[in-house]
Amino acid sequence: MDKRKAVKRMLSNLSTSNFAEFRHELVHRKKEPLGRAQQGGGEKLLRDHRVKDAGVEYSEPGSRNMGATGGPASENGSRDSEHFVDKHRTELVNRVNCVADILDQLLAKKVITQSIYDEILVIPTSQKQMRELFSGPLKSAGPRGKDVFYGILEKEEKYLIDDLKGKK
Repeated sequence: MDKRKAVKRMLSNLSTSNFAEFRHELVHRKKEPLGRAQQGGGEKLLRDHRVKDAGVEYSEPGSRNMGATGGPASENGSRDSEHFVDKHRTELVNRVNCVADILDQLLAKKVITQSIYDEILVIPTSQKQMRELFSGPLKSAGPRGKDVFYGILEKEEKYLIDDLKGKK
């Protein structure tokens, strides 16, 4: 991933408090504001504010943590272009059985709200529940929310995830 895309992705994945802290540091830095020749400084500033917690890491082209597609490999085995849960959406919709347990954990981790939880729980079939989860809350949660969802699936639907990993 080139530097500009890496910085853009890092910023989009920051929590509200981390983004506010980043903005404060950027505005109040002792050096001059970032100009064209100094844009690399923003990267260091981001790293200094634990942007790795946001799920993105910049990699120089050709470095050893680059994935096969040229982007860094994430924990969930996906590449920059498509998240694992998006890539396997159809299989997940058709095969996940313990939607209520997954919703409980998504609520506990604040990926979904109580009202979303209540709306999805009353849907009659697990397939329709999963479709609703994908079309609303996971879509708006972005990569970080999908990473949490993936982690829950690894625990709750271990054999399904292992099977899908084999289908890369």
